[in-house]
Amino acid sequence: MSVHTFSSRDFTRDVSAAKRAAVEGPVFITDRGRPAFALLKIEDYYRIVGQGEPTFLSVMDGIAGAGGIEFNPPRLDIQSRPAEFD
Repeated sequence: MSVHTFSSRDFTRDVSAAKRAAVEGPVFITDRGRPAFALLKIEDYYRIVGQGEPTFLSVMDGIAGAGGIEFNPPRLDIQSRPAEFD
């Protein structure tokens, strides 16, 4: 695993290079020579915080003010049939 460092100015000029570097390991972004931010692959972030990638349902459950909303979509009566090849 490689660790890369970008100044804030270099990061702003070439975000794509920082993203490519983050594939190899963490990227530290400095502000006036001191580390200010870290750029990680999302998989590495989830590993560090000890949780898996969130599911769609957990994201929806996290929406503020969405409690108490009921959603009962109508059931579709779909009949499938074998494909016919000529």
